[in-house]
Amino acid sequence: MNLLQLQNAHKTFGTKVLFNEASFSVNLGEHIGVIGPNGAGKSTLFKALVGQLELDSGQIIKSQQLKVGYLEQESDWNTQQSSEEFLQEHSLKKLWELKQIGESLGLTEEHFRSPLHKLSGGYRMRMKLVYLIGQEPNLMLLDEPTNFLDLESILALESFLQSFEGAFLLISHDREFLRRTTESTLEIEAGEITKFPGQIDDYFEQKNQLREVLEAQKANQESKRKQIQEFIDRFGAKATKAKQAQSRMKQLEKMEVIELKDLSVTAKIQIPKPISTGREVLFLDSASLGYAENVILKNVTLRLNRGFHLGIVGVNGAGKSTLLKSLAQKIPLLSGSLQVGYQVSLGFFSQHSADQLDLEDRVIDALEKAANRDVMRQEILNLAGSLLFAGDDIYKPIRVLSGGEKSRVALGQILLKKSPVLLLDEPTNHLDFETVEALTEALRDYEGTLVVISHDRSFIRRVSKQILEIKSGSVDIYPGTYDEYVWSLQNQKKQQIKIKLLSYLC
Repeated sequence: MNLLQLQNAHKTFGTKVLFNEASFSVNLGEHIGVIGPNGAGKSTLFKALVGQLELDSGQIIKSQQLKVGYLEQESDWNTQQSSEEFLQEHSLKKLWELKQIGESLGLTEEHFRSPLHKLSGGYRMRMKLVYLIGQEPNLMLLDEPTNFLDLESILALESFLQSFEGAFLLISHDREFLRRTTESTLEIEAGEITKFPGQIDDYFEQKNQLREVLEAQKANQESKRKQIQEFIDRFGAKATKAKQAQSRMKQLEKMEVIELKDLSVTAKIQIPKPISTGREVLFLDSASLGYAENVILKNVTLRLNRGFHLGIVGVNGAGKSTLLKSLAQKIPLLSGSLQVGYQVSLGFFSQHSADQLDLEDRVIDALEKAANRDVMRQEILNLAGSLLFAGDDIYKPIRVLSGGEKSRVALGQILLKKSPVLLLDEPTNHLDFETVEALTEALRDYEGTLVVISHDRSFIRRVSKQILEIKSGSVDIYPGTYDEYVWSLQNQKKQQIKIKLLSYLC
């Protein structure tokens, strides 16, 4: 059964065309991933489908049975009200049912009783998911639902979506999450909306095949055009061949021009080569980390050598960001020592790095100020382009940028410093699918030392050579691979569910 159809939609913002005669449909039970460059219109599409924005032309046809649930990046909840009270007032499901669902996402009674403004970004997103499920929708619109979620919560959400009998449209830049939860892909790009059957990997394969066909057609067309033009040039002035030449000219004018759009994942990020250092770059010895009287991590010893790539994992609140801030010398150690190697400078990116930008700078100014003096201007321009600041966008003042755009400028500043040690906390947030892929490739080949926190499994699997697990106040190198770590988490979750089921039966 068809739940929803978009027909011949046209939508512009200023001079930018987001949708141009765009059409697609959603059927009952379909699980669809939505991808496209930043600014292509993904969130705009969702807002149009729920009536928050109007199309310039075209129509949205909805089934009488349609019940939409919309998880947006920003919402108008009363943040002073407790989550429990809000859910009781606005949900169709019973509160005890919602609490069971919330428990699987890592929410506790304390979270339900707390006002929303007291919840961290990750727990706030989980509460919004519980609210959405409480609406009992048969079509969910999910806009970047994994932002701020830790791995355990992502796995729980993944499991829920896999078993969800209704339909959903899911915007995400997390390739692994899309691979595991969706069965078709909706591409929004250059004013067009195209639906591809199959998972995200099938989408890339189909795009490449389509590209190859178009390239062959274009080459064949160019060959024909060349032959016709040579005939015209050779015989156009001869009276005996004039008619034929004119006929060929008309044929040339009527030939359709085959345009090749850029494929996704064509962006390439070039990180300047880091400054050379000695073998040991960082040594944290017998340290306690935290804030004033609040000790979060105890007796931490960590030795990092040149070229080491370390991924930090653990649940939200375990102390991942605290460790990174301590290594970056942004917060003092409570005890122990931190030694930084000879000629070692630290490049630190956090979710608050954008707050340090000078609002009166232009994008290009901010990048040039931060860049190492050996970095050429063309390298700066190339990096700006790969972070989606192309053409005149580099002259935009920082003050007019969105939060995501500011975050990308801050990330660019860190990458241009030529720091031999990069400490990155969730660097893929606010990046589109293609840029995440480009950053992944760049960091995987980065010659310096890398310590990174990320909820994006595909990203952290590819850039990390070893995993550091933070759990119950301790920090340890995980003995296996990242895939083995994820597998162990999934098994632990299954065991916990079994124990709960047995307790209910008894």
